[in-house]
This record gives sequence, structure tokens and C-alpha cells, in this order.
Amino acid sequence: MSEELHARVAEKLEEVGPSVALALEIKIDNYFDVVRGLIDDFASKKGLITVYVTASVPASTLNGALQALEVNTTGLMFVDCVSHSLMGSIQRTDNTVFVESPTMLENIVLKIEYFSRIAEGRKMLVVIDSINSFAMSNDNKILSEFMVVLMTSLKAKEAYPVVLTIPDQLKPEAKEMLTMVCDLIVPLS
Repeated sequence: MSEELHARVAEKLEEVGPSVALALEIKIDNYFDVVRGLIDDFASKKGLITVYVTASVPASTLNGALQALEVNTTGLMFVDCVSHSLMGSIQRTDNTVFVESPTMLENIVLKIEYFSRIAEGRKMLVVIDSINSFAMSNDNKILSEFMVVLMTSLKAKEAYPVVLTIPDQLKPEAKEMLTMVCDLIVPLS
């Protein structure tokens, strides 16, 4: 794991502050370094709730991997958009809510709102993982509308919205959408 990379992720979030929509362009090899930087080096140290919206990996798998890597998962909540459609039967936990599929965009907003209410005034880091997966499942216009609504809502709550993307796998129209809905796009190598 690259200490430098996850420290750089935390520094960038600290630098931009809340209410700034940030897209992080990552390489798949650096995925866990970036996630560690978001959760361990930033959210945990600031006492934030982390709402992790996953459309690529089931929450149980991701949570298990993070625990194996000794990432502090206290305050980590998941909006899981893949388990229901992949596995049908899902293991319920206190820190995970399920959405039927990545196409149920309105339900995702409602689930994030639910976590916001139970956060009892604590600020949130909201991670969208990944825009590539959402772009494969949704029409670009609908996805753009969803992202605008979501980012506007999160900014109003003074949250830290972060979108993960793998740039070499992103459709050009999805990349264009990211430039419109995110305040800053940061390439991480």
C-alpha cells in the first residue's frame, strides 16, 4: 500500500473542504490506497460518517476487504446497489442498506438521506463507487440529472462528495458529465 497516495487523497479533501464535488480518477491498482485515504486518513480522523455507494462490488465483500486491510470501518455505511440483483438473498447488517439495482437512482438519493438523518448532525463523506458502473447501467441524461440532484443535495448539507472513476474505462459522454457536475477532477496515479 502506498502511504503517500492515501495521504495525498486526505490532503486534497482537506484542501478543498466541504461542499466541493470531487472526482478522483484512479487506476484499479490504486483502488484500496484511495479508499484507505478517504476512510482512514480523512473521514475517521475528522469524525465523519462515510456513506459508501457501491455499484461495482457488494458491500459485504468490500467491508470484508477493508477490515482485512485494517481500515477503520467505524462510521462506515453502505448503499449497496449490486447485491440484491446479483445474489437475490442478502445478508442484512446495521451499516448497509440495499437498492435493487444501479438503475434505481431515486432510491439511492433516499438511502443517502436516511443515513444523513441518522448521522445526528455529523458531517458526511459520500463516496460514489464508481461512476463507470453507473454509466453502464443508466442512460447518460438520466445519470446526469441524478448526479446534479445528488451533488446539489450533498453540497447543501456541507458533505464531502467524492466520485471514483477509472478514466481509461469511462465513456466520453460520462466523462463530459463528470466535468459538469464535479467542481474538481483530480487524476491520481
